[in-house]
Amino acid sequence: MIRLLLADDQALVRGALAALLGLEHDLEVVGEVGRGDEVLDAVDRTGPDVVLLDVEMPGMDGITVAEKLHAAHPDVRILMVTTFGRPGYLRRAIDAGASGFVVKDTPARELADAVRRVQMGLRVIDPGLAAETLTAGTSPLTAREREVLVAAADGAPASAIAKRLHLSEGTVRNHLSSAIGKTGTSTRAEAVRAAERLGWL
Repeated sequence: MIRLLLADDQALVRGALAALLGLEHDLEVVGEVGRGDEVLDAVDRTGPDVVLLDVEMPGMDGITVAEKLHAAHPDVRILMVTTFGRPGYLRRAIDAGASGFVVKDTPARELADAVRRVQMGLRVIDPGLAAETLTAGTSPLTAREREVLVAAADGAPASAIAKRLHLSEGTVRNHLSSAIGKTGTSTRAEAVRAAERLGWL
């Protein structure tokens, strides 16, 4: 039996995944969590072979969870299952240690097969997303530009962002300007939207 832990903040989706995967003769759902910051404790408690992680969860996003989980339990396989098929997410998830990345509208039989293949040590990636990722390329944003854009997403002024990130206001403006240029946009709000669409944030 392949032991599975499901991490998704939408209870309905989580329940549906558990029901569908539980019908497979060789898969057993041993745990479910609705927050990213609950995953590591649940892994310690349930001992899964494969963790299915959503990207966007409260407490901690799935890509950060994947990185921490891979560091703490390198033998546990990680399969990202998400609504958001964004190219930047795929690249960041693989870099974080995920073995696979599929979208939630994947048919149940294919998802079960993806779990089996990931458990065997193979890499499983949604083909459409893989092609889009190759076309989009890697994120041109530096870690600091990404951090400043994330902080700017709520529309806060540069002075507030500077205080939040312990930077000078001029440095914040420089990073925002650079991010606007790299995303080919005209304003920081457009830069945030473009970077989110591509999965760079």
